[in-house]
Amino acid sequence: MATYKEYGFSGGEICSHGYLIPSLLKLLNSGKNKTILDVGCGDGAIARALMAKGFEIYGSDASPQGIAIAQKHHPERFFLQDLTKDTLPEGLQHLTFDTIISTEVVEHLYDPRGYIKFCKDVLAKNGGGELIISTPYNGYLKNLMLSVLDKWDLHLNPLWDGGHIKFWSCKTLSALVEEQGFKVVQFEGSGRLPYLWKSMFIKARL
Repeated sequence: MATYKEYGFSGGEICSHGYLIPSLLKLLNSGKNKTILDVGCGDGAIARALMAKGFEIYGSDASPQGIAIAQKHHPERFFLQDLTKDTLPEGLQHLTFDTIISTEVVEHLYDPRGYIKFCKDVLAKNGGGELIISTPYNGYLKNLMLSVLDKWDLHLNPLWDGGHIKFWSCKTLSALVEEQGFKVVQFEGSGRLPYLWKSMFIKARL
């Protein structure tokens, strides 16, 4: 039976999530975001794209398949981690991080509050920092278009094994991080036209 830990990977190449990179680059500052942890990094494709732009970045993921691909390129930077646990992998515990990114992860988790608490604890070890999260965008105009075009079965496909189990708006995602003491400082839509975005980002500070 498929789980959220088993996902389709493209051998470590930027594929379906490549549209997220321009938005991430708008949200990151190489002078401020010095040491980044990619939580739920998958096969490391996005992390490596950011490395190519000069960012210092490490990654963790629950998928043995994804981490095996990531480690082929940078074995010292990617580590297996059960995202339902609240501790860093042993190979990362000696580091501190001023930034956490997490792209297209929170919609797969049964316990998103525990996941945000984990991110908070990691950043608190550094004395604070920034959390940048993306998830599929949901909003009035997009939802209306999905209804008009009869695309809800595709958008909320229950036949997708290991797929999305929670559907976030800017309001609910902001509430999730603010519960843990973060302050949301920026919103960024990503992919497609404005208000029909494929995904959305929030950046929050601790």
